[in-house]
Amino acid sequence: MKNSFAENLKKLRLENGFSQKNLAEKLEISVKTLSHWETGYSEPSIDFILKLATFFEVTTDYLLSD
Repeated sequence: MKNSFAENLKKLRLENGFSQKNLAEKLEISVKTLSHWETGYSEPSIDFILKLATFFEVTTDYLLSD
């Protein structure tokens, strides 16, 4: 099953030139947490989805859509 959030997060990270390590440091989370989000193993809280949308200057709809 496709995980749109995971794919969109990874796409945004790469488009903005961040390694997982760099982005994790900026967001103050572990690389393991970010990796889990990008693989669909887990998902962030609603509050963190809002933080990601603000950080990347996109809407939450963009982050969560197909």
